[in-house]
Amino acid sequence: MIVFVNNKRVELLPNMTVRHALTQAGLLKSLEAGKRVYDEWGNEMGLDGATCENMKIFVR
Repeated sequence: MIVFVNNKRVELLPNMTVRHALTQAGLLKSLEAGKRVYDEWGNEMGLDGATCENMKIFVR
């Protein structure tokens, strides 16, 4: 499954979470600095949230 984290293509296995996507993209540590995770519509997401094909995730 392909998702996009900050417009970077990330490949995940089915049933992986937002946390897995951020880890794969190397951005999980940036959350410790106070950044938050949002979907393509600007809604805040939890790290245990589900992912789906072509999902767009942003860390701001």
